[in-house]
Amino acid sequence: MKLNRKLKMGMVGGGPGAFIGEVHRKASSLDHGIDLVAGAFDINPKKSKQMGRELLLEPRRVYGTYQQMIEGERKLAPGRRIDFVAITTPNNWHFPIAKAFLEAGFHVMCEKPMTINVKEAKELQKLVKKSRLVFGLMHNYTGYPMVKLARDMVRKGELGKIRKIVVQYPQGWLATALEKTGQMQAAWRTDPKQSGGAGSMGDIGTHAENLSEYITGLKITQLCADLTIFVKGRRLDDDGNVLLRFNNGARGVLHASQVSIGEENNLAIWIYGEDKGLEWHQEHPNYLYVKFPNAPEQVWKRGNPYIAAKSAAAARATRLPSGHPEAFFEAFANNYLNFADTVRAKITGKKPSPLALDFPNVDDGLRGMLFIETVLASTKSKQKWTKFKK
Repeated sequence: MKLNRKLKMGMVGGGPGAFIGEVHRKASSLDHGIDLVAGAFDINPKKSKQMGRELLLEPRRVYGTYQQMIEGERKLAPGRRIDFVAITTPNNWHFPIAKAFLEAGFHVMCEKPMTINVKEAKELQKLVKKSRLVFGLMHNYTGYPMVKLARDMVRKGELGKIRKIVVQYPQGWLATALEKTGQMQAAWRTDPKQSGGAGSMGDIGTHAENLSEYITGLKITQLCADLTIFVKGRRLDDDGNVLLRFNNGARGVLHASQVSIGEENNLAIWIYGEDKGLEWHQEHPNYLYVKFPNAPEQVWKRGNPYIAAKSAAAARATRLPSGHPEAFFEAFANNYLNFADTVRAKITGKKPSPLALDFPNVDDGLRGMLFIETVLASTKSKQKWTKFKK
């Protein structure tokens, strides 16, 4: 049976002035397979209604709370009610909202980090497995075609045994106490009650951690972390440096900072094997650099036929011919595309394809929370190495 309709999406969060909610809305609609039909967009019901009007949604499907949204949508017939919810709130709301929608029978797409602590992450993992519903986690950088190409090259053994992984994510936007000016994005990200135990390491360090494990297929086993608060009066780290050990014996370095003046979103990764090396930069995402011991460096360019010949996943994630840059929105859209195809398979009783299953899930979410808590434990410890929690 084929699902001859678009998937219906609801959203919690993403109200007036929100950044990431708008990105989700644009990205989810890019492939014309998803319609946003309902939402509880703000903790203030008036602002939620305002957002609904701006999005031209049916007034009765714009709710004051996520609980009202669940109640209202469950009253609608299958095919008319939402198929899944996108959670784009501050971190402290991820777990209760995801839990409630899963228990109500709805699939979930959630912003990262998945929860505010490991306990919540483990409970959510059990709930997802028990419910057999689809859970996606928006680590959007896994959606870039050249990241998928890098992963396939590494997984096919083209680099040889991996020895060294260097991954960074420096930003400079919090080099001053921006949170004290009323800037909404800075305010909640530096608030332990809304963000959790980590600042820069939880916000962007988890992207670096996820990228290193996604591309290599390796798992971090031990780390040595040093977190710092540079801005006076700030309660969460704004800079962090971490030494890593992986389960194949590889070594790594990860640094994440939001006080690196002049940096924007300079996520980048270098992977070195026994035979070759790889390099990728998020701010120049359409190029993958392949390095050799005794030959010139190669530049692989997104959208060319040789990319599709090497990686079916990279080809699936490519929409434009070479020379027309694809980037941030498209990466989000690629995760939505795979998530949506998996939801469609579930609805119609089919088995999702391996390509459709290529999006971060609840297990990746638990890894992210384990990373944060291990980093926090390490930075307080007098020991050099802290074992990665399980």
